[in-house]
Amino acid sequence: MSAFIVLGAQWGDEGKGKMTDYLAEKADIVVRFQGGNNAGHTVEVGDKQYKLHLIPSGILYDDKINVIGNGVVVDLKALFEEIDYLEKEGVEVTPDKLLVSDRAQLIMPYHKILDGLKEKARRENNIGTTGKGIGPCYTDKMERCGIRVCDLMHREVFKEKLRQNIEDKNAIIRLYGGEVLDFEDVYAEYIVYAERIKPYVKDISVRLYEEIKNNKNVLFEGAQGFLLDIDYGTYPYVTSSNTIAGGVCTGAGVGPTVITGAVGIAKSYTTRVGKGPFPTELTDEMGDMIREKGHEYGVTTGRARRCGWLDLVILKSAARVSGLTSFAVTKMDTLAGIDKIKVCTGYKFEGKIIDYFPACLEDLAKCEPIYEEFEGWDESIANAKSYEDFPQNAKKYLKRIEEFTGIKVSIVSVGPERNQTIVINEI
Repeated sequence: MSAFIVLGAQWGDEGKGKMTDYLAEKADIVVRFQGGNNAGHTVEVGDKQYKLHLIPSGILYDDKINVIGNGVVVDLKALFEEIDYLEKEGVEVTPDKLLVSDRAQLIMPYHKILDGLKEKARRENNIGTTGKGIGPCYTDKMERCGIRVCDLMHREVFKEKLRQNIEDKNAIIRLYGGEVLDFEDVYAEYIVYAERIKPYVKDISVRLYEEIKNNKNVLFEGAQGFLLDIDYGTYPYVTSSNTIAGGVCTGAGVGPTVITGAVGIAKSYTTRVGKGPFPTELTDEMGDMIREKGHEYGVTTGRARRCGWLDLVILKSAARVSGLTSFAVTKMDTLAGIDKIKVCTGYKFEGKIIDYFPACLEDLAKCEPIYEEFEGWDESIANAKSYEDFPQNAKKYLKRIEEFTGIKVSIVSVGPERNQTIVINEI
């Protein structure tokens, strides 16, 4: 039995979709445990590219069970659009392949309206939300007025909760100058959704417990990344859920003692989207080159990502907080052809050298990166079939990651396709 976690070790967009798809070959079940359709995972299989937002990446295999856990916030309209998209691409999505937690919170139309109105009201202090209603949905969850998938299975319960919520939310929408919702319209729409989602709905905690007891291999797929965690990320420029390993227990209903390992996915450089300090950011031609060569544009939003040198302080922090047992390093091919490559190994802060990530953004903004410089490698790395085929300078680069973080590098990706994945150490 293996209950293994795949996490982003930076600001998201590290290549988790590809890595989950690759590791899912040996898994029986793939589980999403947090986030919503604000995530975007791109997977390439042969000459086809799939863009997933809510459904686990294991869906591209015919023999895997895919689970949307209770920690995920579910936009049913978006979920059904994704199912329809996959079906058109020849990927079967049936209630045998996809399970949805009865405890998952539902993103409702008023969440998306409020997300946009509140972001607009922040003006220059906006957070950079995707506008998908994620934050307002998690807010209602904690305020204990959210609507869950199980509520849809009881029409009168759902009707009463929806009526009360629309009345309350319309009052707030009016204050922001937005267009209010009609209860009957929303109710009619969601009653249709209720019938369609019903075959997929299960008690996920019970099912996963039984599968793990029966020695099935379970892969937990994280969305976003370590620095977008609501507690340990660059607050307030974060998502509204726990993206670290601890989020698996609460977001999927499994105990910590069943977790057997966690791999952190990290790009060979660093990227982030939106506002906030970024110690190793490159705002020059080098940053532009990495962005274009690495196709650094958001899957969900299309926004250009900010690019910078690899920050080992971030990876060390991610390893500590999530108890990572290995790293998977992606996009080594993007750095190919650069003569000199830099890596951040510490921050100079108020006259001291630190190797951890400060909580306060004002402190982080004062951190000056300390770099080590490496000789680059050539384009041949994209054709590597084994670790032995790697240029010597690429091996030195990977070795430094291991030395600094104390965590082994198990997998290296040298391109977007499944066969461009090199296993150094078996996970």
